[in-house]
Amino acid sequence: MQLPTPCEGHGRVVLAPVGDLDIATVPGLQRDLDEALCHPGLSEIVVDLTAVTFLDSTGVAALLRGAAEAVGRGATLRLVDPQPVVSRVLRITAVGRLLGLPDDHGDPAPWRR
Repeated sequence: MQLPTPCEGHGRVVLAPVGDLDIATVPGLQRDLDEALCHPGLSEIVVDLTAVTFLDSTGVAALLRGAAEAVGRGATLRLVDPQPVVSRVLRITAVGRLLGLPDDHGDPAPWRR
């Protein structure tokens, strides 16, 4: 997995992991999430999943932890553009909506700010 340099602007940080998000690569994601959470004026972390080819339970846990930390700091974490296999994992584990993905009706999570 590769994590390109975050793109920043107006309190927003974009992370774009590449490859698998699994037990072997999650430490890198966690490190980048922690760095993103420390940005002054942070309002949103966007995790672009376009290039993520696999997601396991450790990846899901890292994303949930990042989302919880973001909320605790007055920000949000949102996932965008998951591949079908990744989207399926998020749907099966019922966390996609918690991470800002629309549900089957197109509605994002109601508790997000």
